[in-house]
Amino acid sequence: MGISLNPSSLLSGQGLDVNTIVSEILNQKSGQLTEWQSEQATLQTQAGLLTLINNDLSTLANAVTALSDPLGALTAQSATSSNSSVVTATADSTAVAGNHTIVVSNLASTGTVYTNAVSGGANVSILPSGSTTGDLKIQIGGSTGTTADVQITAGSNDTLTTLAASINQQSAQNSWGISASVVTDATGARLTLSSQATGTPGALAIASNTTSLSFNPPTGGTNSSFSIDSIPFSTTSNTISGAIPGVTLNLAAAAPNSAVALTVGPATSQVTQAINNFVSAYNTVINDINQQFTVNTATNSEGPLGPDSALRTLQSILMNDVTYSVSGNGGMVNLASLGINMNNDGTLTVGTTPSGQTMSQVLASNPQAFQAFFQNSTSTGFANNFHTDLTSLTDPTDGLLNVDLAQNKTQQQNLTDSINNFEDQLQTEQTNLIQEFSQVNASLQSYPLLLQQVTETLATMDSSSSSGSGSSTPTLTSGL
Repeated sequence: MGISLNPSSLLSGQGLDVNTIVSEILNQKSGQLTEWQSEQATLQTQAGLLTLINNDLSTLANAVTALSDPLGALTAQSATSSNSSVVTATADSTAVAGNHTIVVSNLASTGTVYTNAVSGGANVSILPSGSTTGDLKIQIGGSTGTTADVQITAGSNDTLTTLAASINQQSAQNSWGISASVVTDATGARLTLSSQATGTPGALAIASNTTSLSFNPPTGGTNSSFSIDSIPFSTTSNTISGAIPGVTLNLAAAAPNSAVALTVGPATSQVTQAINNFVSAYNTVINDINQQFTVNTATNSEGPLGPDSALRTLQSILMNDVTYSVSGNGGMVNLASLGINMNNDGTLTVGTTPSGQTMSQVLASNPQAFQAFFQNSTSTGFANNFHTDLTSLTDPTDGLLNVDLAQNKTQQQNLTDSINNFEDQLQTEQTNLIQEFSQVNASLQSYPLLLQQVTETLATMDSSSSSGSGSSTPTLTSGL
């Protein structure tokens, strides 16, 4: 469409609207710019969607890794006690499923020895009358253990308070493994010595005493005593590893007349959570892809990534992976045989097997086959296969969507360069057009004044010609 001008207004001295004319000229040339900007907006939308799906794909990769990891959730074992107030237990992946009976006769204890009450309190001397020194020898760990020799000097460490501080200081320096404290009740102040180790290594006894203190018989310092499946055990600790392979027992209380049932088996809650995480991550990716291929009835078009062939390829790979099957394996050959079913839209739902079993029931019936479906020593399990493909698909450089994103970025940069160059050209042309039309405008605005001057000059010439009309016509004379 051309630009029209009104001649009457141009010749009246009003001139041109330079900015409007220049804008109209440039607008007619900016169609390509608008097209490029539209293409760039589309690419930005596509990049955002590709990034979203790529991130979801990474989440799926993490969920599948948890299923293919030999030390992951599928190999986790649990140990459940029928009486956690007596004994609790944890199991690692090497534990063997089974049932055990445990009887705890007594716990491993720390050794303790304490004095009778001291008349006068914690700050009176405990040396015999007339003595300026004393000696206290403490036997730690029985006759074959360590003897702690505490020298006592009047005015230095001859009260319960100062003696306790001295023993604690020397214990830290010499690794005696004992601690001293002063306790006060209605009977008075007493010195208490306690071992830091349990069992016989923590047994305490007073080997020699030249103070006025009177010690009671020592207590504690005994090993734990328990049985597993009628086999007797005795240890210096209440935390026992190795009695049941792969299981760590924690003895909490003695109950010699109460048998505790311990069940070792798959950590069902961990396995279920790992499966649910996988299903959720897979469904997220599939739903995102489905949205791009769903036709909008109002516009009769797919999503922004509908034409993207890489997304079609990704969808095909994921569908092949999720329908992967193994042979044999006790009938656990595909997801459906575990109670994980595919919906019409390609998503998954944790439900029941064709025979009506839940996934938890399938797991309990044959934990080894359940694990073998997902992972095995030959790396041909469902999760092994899926993990291999996802590792390739999410590769930072060669991953399917990462390649797509790199191409998208290049296209966006090329468009940005073209837009910037074109805008620079339009800016230069705008400057030139404003200059040119400003000059024309100046001429048009001066037109009425020039016309007036010409008119006046013509009028003057016409008047001068009329006043000299009675004179004779001049005669030209030749000089020849």
